[in-house]
Amino acid sequence: MWLDKVKEHYGEDLQLNWRNFSLQQINAKDPGDWRVWQEEDYSTTRSLMASIAGEAAKRQGPESFNKFFLALLTARHGGDRAPLNDESLFVQIAEECGLDVEKFKSDMKDTELVDIIAKDHTEATEVHGAFGTPTFIFDNGQSAYLKTFIPPEEESVDAFKYFLGLFENRSYIGEVKRPQPPWPKGAV
Repeated sequence: MWLDKVKEHYGEDLQLNWRNFSLQQINAKDPGDWRVWQEEDYSTTRSLMASIAGEAAKRQGPESFNKFFLALLTARHGGDRAPLNDESLFVQIAEECGLDVEKFKSDMKDTELVDIIAKDHTEATEVHGAFGTPTFIFDNGQSAYLKTFIPPEEESVDAFKYFLGLFENRSYIGEVKRPQPPWPKGAV
């Protein structure tokens, strides 16, 4: 994925702290007291299990998580549209990435991970105003949502630099949007 290329370029100078955000929760029409993370059967949700799997991978260290997360993103967005509520898929990816699969499966059953997901989502919406993914939260507390197609690999780093230049320290820029339809003309 394109941010992986950006991370390769910046190395340790760029710290990506992936947090949880539920599009199913934020897009629920009149959710009332309903919360996706309170569902009893996680497989009935669109992506809660993927968040749980990501948190389980985090317990095996940043390198393991990064491998797992990139593999999951690739499975989802690399053309296959892998489902985000299939535990067997997450176990398969964990195995392919060299994670301790037994620990991974055990951690996926730990309800503390669901608490982390709920806390992340609540903080994203209530503190940072997030409404979609990806929303970037900068060290200075500024946040910005980025809607984009995957840039060409050779433009990934420049695209990220321009994004940072526009939004990281410029709180007076609230939104940049291309007229629709089509969005964006000539991009695909």
